[in-house]
Amino acid sequence: MKEIEGGICAVKGVSANGIKAGKLGLTVILAKGPAAGVFTKNKVTAAPVTLSKGVIETHHRLSGLIVNSGNANAFTGDDGFLDAMEMASVLAQKLDLEADTVAVASTGVIGRRLDVSLITEHLPEVLNGLGSSPECSREAAKAMMTTDRVVKEVAIEMDCGIRIGAIAKGSGMIEPNMGTMLCFAYTDAKVPADVLDAALRIAVDKTFNMVVVDGDTSTNDMVLLTSTCKSGVKPCMDCLDDFEEGLIYVFTELAKKMAKDGEGATKLIEARVVGAKTHEDAKLAAKAIVRSPLVKSAIFGKDPNWGRVVAAAGYSGSELEQERLALSFSGGGEEVELVNSGEISSSSDLELLKKIMANEEIVITLDLNLGKEQAIAWGCDLTYDYVRINSEYTT
Repeated sequence: MKEIEGGICAVKGVSANGIKAGKLGLTVILAKGPAAGVFTKNKVTAAPVTLSKGVIETHHRLSGLIVNSGNANAFTGDDGFLDAMEMASVLAQKLDLEADTVAVASTGVIGRRLDVSLITEHLPEVLNGLGSSPECSREAAKAMMTTDRVVKEVAIEMDCGIRIGAIAKGSGMIEPNMGTMLCFAYTDAKVPADVLDAALRIAVDKTFNMVVVDGDTSTNDMVLLTSTCKSGVKPCMDCLDDFEEGLIYVFTELAKKMAKDGEGATKLIEARVVGAKTHEDAKLAAKAIVRSPLVKSAIFGKDPNWGRVVAAAGYSGSELEQERLALSFSGGGEEVELVNSGEISSSSDLELLKKIMANEEIVITLDLNLGKEQAIAWGCDLTYDYVRINSEYTT
C-alpha cells in the first residue's frame, strides 16, 4: 500500500465540502453504499449519535452525512433529537436523498440547544462547493474542527487498487471507548456492510480505542465507514486481511495525529507494552501509562521520572511481576535502557536520556516478560495550556 493525496475525495464516489461561519462549522459528505459505524459508550449520548446509530443498525447503508461543529447537540432531550432529524431532512430534501439513509454528527459545547436555522442558512453555500478534489476533503475536515490545531486526513491506495480515505477531528475530551472524536472513512472496495462492520470494529479497537488525551469519553464519539463499491474490486478472502490492515494503517495515522494535537500538547507519547500474558493485559498497561497525569506531566517537563511509568503499569489491572520488568525510553533515533529484569540499569546514559526527553515524540517501551502479547497506546503531555483551554471553553 502507499499513501496518496486527496483525503476522502481520493475515493471514487465521494464528494464533500465544508465551511466555517463564525463559531459554526458545517460539513457535508456524499457517498452512497453499505456502511457500518462504531459509537460512544458514554451513557449520556448525544442526539446525532442516537439518530446515526439507528440509521446504521436499520439500513446498513448511507447516502450522505451532515456534520456541524460548535454545538454538540448533547443533553438536549427530545428537542435535540428533533433538531438532528431536521438536519438530516434538510440535506435529504436539498439533494433528493432518502432522509433515513442520512447520518448526522455534531461536536462542540454540551447542553445547549442547536440553532438549526444557522445550518439551513449556510447549507446552500456548502452544497454549491461540493466536489471531489483534495481541497474539498480538506475543507470538509477543517469545518469539523473545534480546538483542533491541524487538519487530520489520510488516504491510501492498496496494491490491488482499492482506496481508503478518512478525515477526523479530535484533540480534547478524548479517551475513545467506543475521544471528542469524529472520524468518517470511505472505501471504494466492493464489500457488504457486515464485512465493513467486522473490519471497522477490529481497526477501531487497535487504534482509536488506544488514544488517551485526557481520559474523558465524549458524548459524541462516532466512526463511520462507507463503501461506494466504485472500484469494482471485490476483495478475495486473502485480500480482506489486506483491507483490514489498510484500514488499521489509516486509523493509526489519524490516532497519532489526534494524540499529537491534544489540547495544549507539545509532545506525542507512544507507549509500547510487549511480553504480556494476554492482549488485554497489554492494552491495560499501555493505556494506563498514557493516561497517567504524572507521566504526562513528566514528559511535558522533560523529566525522565520513569518510576511513574512502572507505577501506572502496576495499578493498571494488568498481570505483571516487577522482577521481570524491562523499561526503555527512546526518541530521535536514540534509546536508553532504564530497567532490566526488574533492576535499575547501571548502563543508563543520563545525558543521552536528557536528549531523548527533548524530542517531540517519546516512545516508552515496557516489556512484562510474561508472554508474547503486545499493544500500543498513544497520548500527549499535560501542559499549562490544557488547563487554560478547558477553563475558558464556553466563555
